[in-house]
Amino acid sequence: MSIGSTRGLLYTVARILGDVQAVKKGRVGKRIGRRVVGKVTGRGIGRLFR
Repeated sequence: MSIGSTRGLLYTVARILGDVQAVKKGRVGKRIGRRVVGKVTGRGIGRLFR
C-alpha cells in the first residue's frame, strides 16, 4: 500500500465520520450544501488555471 492510497483511505474515513457526526447532530443539509459549494468552487478554480 503506497502513501497516496493510504492518504486517500484516511480522507475517505474522515469524510464518512463527518457524515455520521452530521447525522447525529442534525446538520446534514448544511454539510451537503458546503460540499456542493466546495466542489463547484474547486472546478471553477481548476478551469481558471488550465
